Amino acid sequence: MSGHAKSPDVAIVGGGVIGLSAAWRAAGKGLSVVLLERDAVGRGASRVAAGMLAPVAEAELGAGGGRLLELALRSAELWPEFAAELERASGEPVGLLRTGTLMVARDEDEARELERQLAFRRSLGLRAERLRASAAREREPSLAPTVRLALAAPDDHSVDPRLVLEALRRACELAGVDLREHAAVEAVELDGAGARVTGVALRGGGRVRAGQVVLAAGAWSEQIGGLPAHARVRVRPVKGQILRLRDPAGPGLLRGVVRFEGGYLVPRADGRYALGGTVEERGFELSPTAGGVYEMLRAASELVPGIDELQIEELSVGLRPGTPDNVPAIGRGALEGLVWATGHYRNGILLAPLTAELVVETLAGVPASGAPA
Repeated sequence: MSGHAKSPDVAIVGGGVIGLSAAWRAAGKGLSVVLLERDAVGRGASRVAAGMLAPVAEAELGAGGGRLLELALRSAELWPEFAAELERASGEPVGLLRTGTLMVARDEDEARELERQLAFRRSLGLRAERLRASAAREREPSLAPTVRLALAAPDDHSVDPRLVLEALRRACELAGVDLREHAAVEAVELDGAGARVTGVALRGGGRVRAGQVVLAAGAWSEQIGGLPAHARVRVRPVKGQILRLRDPAGPGLLRGVVRFEGGYLVPRADGRYALGGTVEERGFELSPTAGGVYEMLRAASELVPGIDELQIEELSVGLRPGTPDNVPAIGRGALEGLVWATGHYRNGILLAPLTAELVVETLAGVPASGAPA
């Protein structure tokens, strides 16, 4: 291993919420861990995420949707204790708000769709409550009087991803994880027979040998070379634009998360809000667009007119990692010593605790019960 006398037990490729969570948990089990990040730790898609812990609101039809829901519900159950442990380990807050989510309809068409969504969730045994417009406005007085219907998901909550990332970084440092920034991985290295992963090669030279390698590089996972075709996982970037808004008057405009056709508003405890919703298949294109911002603001202001008074602090673009069925690849890869933890699409923050648990089980030789790679 370059610059170190002893190879680590585990090399984790990717320093977002998934890689950091896995590194922290692995180190907690006594494994020596090096984490390699192409940029700065916590500066990719995880940093610009909204932070919704919303398995009920995100539930989708189809086999992939069912598999994802199973993972999402399991991870949502882990979040309160994960957050508490992380705060204790790091001494930093993570901004967990247990306020529930409201899914709202602006017109009759959206109201009919919301009724269908309610029936679907109840058929799955999920907790969801139909609210008349007046009841929705009692919960969230800032909602426009034109709101037609709402669906309450009391078990869907949120965290502040930026606080989570800072806490994870600190927890990893305290646990002895070797965090290496601006260390882009060029390729996975294999043994002479091509059957086992032995480490990774870095862009610009150098290599890190390791007992096992975890690929948690998000949208860039497929760009890492060295793997034969049968051992790869298809991951594509899915662009998302997000606005950071701030209320000069402080918190209070919204109590909980509000979701609507085409977007969402997520409150922070300090009077800031994340407004997002675009889903764009544009490769690695990272430029924000006027059209994307306009549509988000237009839709949100129709539902919560008070956002027109908020200050724009930041416009960000993130690249979500999507697999063909948008179900993440978590667990043992096709080669010995290779573990996947990627393809979390819109649910990286939500799935971080479960993914870390499954990765550590896999590293320890326990067959992971997550989504297979």
